[in-house]
Amino acid sequence: MPDFWNHCGFHLARRDADGRLGVSDELLRAWWRRPEVMPLPESCAEERLLHAALLDAPRRPVSSAELAAMADADTRENYALLLDWRDRLLAAPTLETAYLNLFRGGDISVPPLFIDQLVQIIVRNMLDGTTDPLEARAAELFFRPQKVALEDGAVLLADAETVDLHASGAHYGDIGRLLVEAKAKPRRVDLDVLDQGNAETYWTRDERHDTVIGFNHDGAALAAFCRVLEKWVRHFYATEVAVRPLREITERRWTWHIGLDAEATGILNDLYRGKALDAVRNSRLLSLFQLDFIGYAPLRPELAGQPVYLGCAMNADGILRIKPQNLLCNLPLASLS
Repeated sequence: MPDFWNHCGFHLARRDADGRLGVSDELLRAWWRRPEVMPLPESCAEERLLHAALLDAPRRPVSSAELAAMADADTRENYALLLDWRDRLLAAPTLETAYLNLFRGGDISVPPLFIDQLVQIIVRNMLDGTTDPLEARAAELFFRPQKVALEDGAVLLADAETVDLHASGAHYGDIGRLLVEAKAKPRRVDLDVLDQGNAETYWTRDERHDTVIGFNHDGAALAAFCRVLEKWVRHFYATEVAVRPLREITERRWTWHIGLDAEATGILNDLYRGKALDAVRNSRLLSLFQLDFIGYAPLRPELAGQPVYLGCAMNADGILRIKPQNLLCNLPLASLS
């Protein structure tokens, strides 16, 4: 089976008999070794001592006096946030539970960078054993924002950070050219646009974030994204669902919807209320989906047999920023009521 995302931390976590992940000392050390956390040349001696102690014993308690001894106020605040993050992970039986608790508790003080890395680790676990490179690339949407290019009815997604790196200045890579020159030659760099014919190349560049996928209704990448959504629900709730793309919602008064990002949430809310979208907002809606529960599902009684409509949309800057927690926290399951 292909191995991928080797540097995300998945291989440092513990895996239990149910396929869920637990915190290991090595995973905690990997977080303490992140460049955002490592001491700087100007860091005080107290910070260096504490950082070294946490590398030696990642679960050790840290007293308020140790934090107060640090000279820099921002450093004290950062360590307090990171220690709270560590303690949340240690308090939960699995990383999956810790992730859900972050959003169910309503107090999300964890830096987004660490949440995204946690999502990547969980998704990597969820996809372990997959042989479909389009699933792996589509799953990147769960933790890496995408830059959207629209041209002649085509919807193309490229890694936003990679586009920023390559599209600013003279050093354009192929992915930068794709977005910069999209209006004139949207298919100039076909080798970077993954489809069924060349998708296997993803396995040799899985951590370069330099591939593009099409997000059109009848495309293989959008179908792969649907499979990732199905696996996400199954992984957390052991509930089978089927997700398929829609061109439009034909039901005049549907029962339940979930926006997979902030922009789509607002759009679907307005559509549900019967509010017409102006041309600009309508153009931001990239995809609609229908989610159906298969077999028994612990649904709220009034929603049994009803589909759930999903949507994703880009914001005013042309960025698609999926929030995978929306799907988990807003499903109409009785246990979530």
